[in-house]
Amino acid sequence: MSIDSLAYMNLDTSRQSGAACKSAGGLAPGLVRGFTLMEMLLVLGIISLLIGMGTYMMVNVLGDAEEGKVKGDVQALHASLIRYRTKGGLYPTTDQGLSALVTRPTDGPQPRSYKTLIREQALYDPWGNLYQYRYPGKYNPETYDIFSLGQDGKEGTEDDIGNW
Repeated sequence: MSIDSLAYMNLDTSRQSGAACKSAGGLAPGLVRGFTLMEMLLVLGIISLLIGMGTYMMVNVLGDAEEGKVKGDVQALHASLIRYRTKGGLYPTTDQGLSALVTRPTDGPQPRSYKTLIREQALYDPWGNLYQYRYPGKYNPETYDIFSLGQDGKEGTEDDIGNW
């Protein structure tokens, strides 16, 4: 074999491996294909859209959770007030408020028997405001009103949640 024929065979082999590489990856050997700028922007846009939608939906879930907690707390306070009346013979006055469930009242009508019924932390709604108590109630004149002032902390607004 001559040197020319060896060179030709070597050239022919490199062409075959290049053809194999082209058919497998679509590129000549030694070239690496990456993502284009448009592909990267499209993927980032889709990810941003999904995160935005998830955040929007989570805000509604958190708002529902706070409202659910208030409703549960109002029911728990209602049960504690029934226990207070059962043991003490009367409901606390508006001035004594819900704090009568935590500490024995020092003014106004005294219960005949007293026991602490809840912890002080239970007197606060999810927004850090004290639950409100009114006896006799504005909405429940025969009994009492227990309510949260809601997120805005103002009475008589749309976000108030109570036992009415």
